[in-house]
This record gives sequence, structure tokens and C-alpha cells, in this order.
Amino acid sequence: MDINFGVLLIKTLEQELLSLLLPAGLTEYFELTHVEKKADGYHLHLSQRNIRPMAVKDHRLESKGFYDEVTIRDFPLRGKACFLHLRRRKWWDHDTGKPVYSSWDSVAEGTRLTAEFAAFLKETHR
Repeated sequence: MDINFGVLLIKTLEQELLSLLLPAGLTEYFELTHVEKKADGYHLHLSQRNIRPMAVKDHRLESKGFYDEVTIRDFPLRGKACFLHLRRRKWWDHDTGKPVYSSWDSVAEGTRLTAEFAAFLKETHR
């Protein structure tokens, strides 16, 4: 087996596994940077990929790094709490003179839980 094919296959399998564990669509826009196993649970650190928001794809954008990290809680993994630490990218739009960022509405309003996890908890308490 070609080494490049083997590396590609492993990356594909890793991506597929992550897409099963993380909220729907998250792996399209974020990449896993590292994982920590702590006493309070698993901490998955993700950084947003450098994919321009579709609404301004034709604008002159300049990358300005990341916003402060946000931590949200997701479904438990192997019986332990799971925390997603997200770093969202920001750009400066030279055409409008305003900052630009991708909207990500997977966080349940008024919580620090993913929308999927919040809906699950709400349903189990009925």
C-alpha cells in the first residue's frame, strides 16, 4: 500500500469517526486540534477552518485570528462529560469596513450546551 494512500485513508477514517461523535456539521467547519482527558471529563479543542462565510465570499477579507475560545457541553462520551472548546475565526472585510465571522447556531439559546444535547435533555425530562 502506498504511504500517501495510507495516510489519506487514516485521515478519512478519523474524520468519519469525529463526524459521528460531534454535533452534525461541526467537522465541516472545525478541525480537532487536541484532546484532553481530565477528572471532569473529555475536553475536545477545535479551531474553525479558514473557510470564508458564503455571504461575503467575493469580498476582500483579511484574517484576524480567532475570537476568544467558547466552551460548550455536549453528549457524554463513555459515561464522562464532554466539553467542546471552540475557537471561531474572524476576518476584517475591507469592502464594508466591518468584522466578519461565520454564524454557528448549534449552541442552544441561553445555555452552554449543544442544541442537540439540550433537546435530548429536554426530552428526557418530560
